[in-house]
Formats: sequence, structure tokens, C-alpha cells
Amino acid sequence: MPKRGKKYLETGKGHDFTAKLGLREGIELALETTYVKFDESVDVAVRLGVDPRHADQMVRGTCILPNGLGKEVRVLVFARGEKAKEAEEAGADYVGLEDLVEKIQGGWFDFDKAVATPDTMGVVGRIGKLLGPRGLMPNAKTGTVTFDVARAVDELKAGKIDFRVEKAGIVHAPMGKKSFGPEKLEENIRAFLDSIMKLKPSAAKGAYIRGMAVSTTMGRGVKVDTLTLK
Repeated sequence: MPKRGKKYLETGKGHDFTAKLGLREGIELALETTYVKFDESVDVAVRLGVDPRHADQMVRGTCILPNGLGKEVRVLVFARGEKAKEAEEAGADYVGLEDLVEKIQGGWFDFDKAVATPDTMGVVGRIGKLLGPRGLMPNAKTGTVTFDVARAVDELKAGKIDFRVEKAGIVHAPMGKKSFGPEKLEENIRAFLDSIMKLKPSAAKGAYIRGMAVSTTMGRGVKVDTLTLK
């Protein structure tokens, strides 16, 4: 176990972090026991009853959080001609193609999400090995390879997130900021859980949502009783 700081230990006194709480109570405890001054992100980890090694049990999708993420999302769009103009009018932060590919090849990554029109993917593919490991590669499954670039930009700016189950069967995702407060965070988390439920694979057996925890960037994970999520 890593050595914990004094503030971390002090904020945990008097609380049982082995107990499973209702969702609202879990969020409140995570916020109550935070000890840093900056506006931390609040994250969830959901353990699913799936085996991602099997293609028919892969869970991957997107969700638009009703209260957003609480931060400005910088969107880059790979597009030409009218679609480039459409992206600019929708509020994309960076629009282009060969020029942006060249900048990225030079080590520039000052953006959070990338969108591409299908006709540009031949060019964008050149930097797939650079974008992929950073989770920035446009993908049709998450709606970021599309000719409807205006809609894609709007959704990303509004707080659209994409998620994918990991090898251990766990899905991690950000749900907003500490400053949102319990109500808005709960709304975001429930929207996220609804999206996960809609993607339940037919091959998944037994309980689908098997565990869940809420945490702030620097805080402890607070366990949530999955039976209270209905």
C-alpha cells in the first residue's frame, strides 16, 4: 500500500469506506472527505458482469451528460471545404486537415476531442498511432467519424463522453466537477448508468452491474450499493 498523507488520513476518520452506500450518500461522502483546494473531477468506476475478451460481450458507447463535464472541451475537426466551414460555424476550436496532421506529427496535442469526416480518414490514418494511445482517434462507433460535423461538435462541447469496458470488466468515466454538488453529479451518473444498461450484451449472464465506486481525483473510492440504483 502506498503511504498516505496526513490530510488524506484525517479526512477519512470516522467513516467506514468498506460499507456500500446509496448513490446520493456515496457522492456526498466522496465530496465530504476531499481535502484539496482545487476543483477536482468526480469519477465513477462500474464493474460489469461481462468478459470483454469475447466480442459479443464488449460494452462501448457514448453518453451526453445532462450537466456537462464542467470544463471547456477543445474540439479539433478534420474536414475539407463546406464541412470545414460547417465545423467552424459550430464552434470547433481547430479545423483543417493536412496542416493539422503535420502539427500533430510534430508533437502538438492541444485538444481534447477529434472529429473527422469519412472522406478524410485516409489522411487521418497516418497519425493513428499517435492519436490512438491518447484516446483521440476519431471513430464511427463513438460518432466522431461523421459528415454531421456540426452535431458532433455541439455534443462534445455539451459534455458527451465515450466509454469502453476494460479487460477487467470495469468502465471508468468522469462525471463532472466537485463544485457541481451532489444533485448534478447524481443526474450525470444516472444518465451514464442508463447508457450502460442500454448496451447490456445478450451474452452477459447473471448480474450485469456488479459493483460501483465514486471518487474524486485525490480522494478515496466510495462503494455504492448497486441494489439502490434502480
